[in-house]
Amino acid sequence: MTQDIQQQYPDHYQYILDATNASGFTMASDPLTCSLLRTLAAAKPYGSFLELGTGTGLSTAWILNGMDRESTLISVDNAQEYLDIAIRFLGDDSRIKLVHADGGEWLKENRRRKFDFIFADTWHGKYLMLEETLAMLNKGGLYIIDDMLPQPNWPEGHAEKVTQLIKDLEAREDLLVTKQVWATGIIVAVKR
Repeated sequence: MTQDIQQQYPDHYQYILDATNASGFTMASDPLTCSLLRTLAAAKPYGSFLELGTGTGLSTAWILNGMDRESTLISVDNAQEYLDIAIRFLGDDSRIKLVHADGGEWLKENRRRKFDFIFADTWHGKYLMLEETLAMLNKGGLYIIDDMLPQPNWPEGHAEKVTQLIKDLEAREDLLVTKQVWATGIIVAVKR
């Protein structure tokens, strides 16, 4: 007997999804990934959160939904037209700071900051500046990435980059890594 599991979506999710679809943005995070982000966010009370790659704010809404009232989230994106959607629906939440910036520049300027939770959903923090990003993670902090399973929008040669990233993460002695063949392919790592 199969049981249908109903997912409870965050406030504003449907509005953000409708605006995302209308904008033509095609790289939104999978709802299964987002649900995991919410659950992991709830495990970090009084946490300092970083999201690299806001997009339109779909995953951001889920992270906020899991955070407690004392936690803070900085979410960075370089595309103002998509970030504006997140600002419209999430900008009134006092826990979040939505930043329009190049991910690499932001990481350089904020390299001394520390976070309990980093969701790297763009090139910077994942394929670029991985070392700098992981240096910003507190001991016991969560580092989460998705899209580790083949995706239809991958450019030529991207599979090799994914394979190398996974090898690099697994070789690190300062991380405990779990690879999940679920949703779009998720890696969750904890800093030792």
